[in-house]
Amino acid sequence: MPAGNTTKSGSGAGQSPSPRQKTESKAPLLDSAGKSTKQVTLDGDVFGAEVKPHLVHETVRAELNALRAGTRGAKSRGLVSGGRSKPWRQKGTGRARAGTTRAPHWTGGGVAFPPSMRSFEVKVNRKARRAALRGALSAHAQAGTLGLVDGSKFDEPSTKTAAGLVEAWAQERPLVVVVSDDDVNLGLSFRNLEKVAVVSPSELDVAAVVWARSLLVSQAALDGLLARAGNGEAAVAQEESS
Repeated sequence: MPAGNTTKSGSGAGQSPSPRQKTESKAPLLDSAGKSTKQVTLDGDVFGAEVKPHLVHETVRAELNALRAGTRGAKSRGLVSGGRSKPWRQKGTGRARAGTTRAPHWTGGGVAFPPSMRSFEVKVNRKARRAALRGALSAHAQAGTLGLVDGSKFDEPSTKTAAGLVEAWAQERPLVVVVSDDDVNLGLSFRNLEKVAVVSPSELDVAAVVWARSLLVSQAALDGLLARAGNGEAAVAQEESS
């Protein structure tokens, strides 16, 4: 008889699986003419994260539901004014019996099973929302549809210059441009372009990133975007303040 319990020794025995390696992503830094001046290495925690489609779907659904007012409604037979007395006696008239003129099958009556005001809010945990945002940003970075722009090159608002930048970059629209509060000229230059949305880092949501075919982030807004999508305390503080 073999003595005792023996354990198998090997390279994979008793070891937990290694965490997923974050991919390194780069994005071009564009000037006002749309030409790439250099390649910028992006933060792997935000732009090299794993894309989880189920989290992206849940977050987009919650964000779109939050836009619904839910103020529709109709009156039931009990809410319509009038109809308190019986329109005619129960028997002897030859007509069908009726107890109120506000029944649903009467003209001017109430609605059977009327819709009422409701909330379409769907709760998504904070960590799940940030993971979905990181996944959506990472998808753009991996697809090569993410670019950085130097907002200091825009000395004055110019829609013509912004249109030339987008055309030279040769990426599809819709385009989302993320600017900081200091990028006044940059935001004014892009806001009148067709199929272009200009947002700040605190306003950027997952639905906008998924809707966009390309994403342009100013250098000044990059730190705010990292804080919003990151895992640290800065992301929590920014969400609470927004």
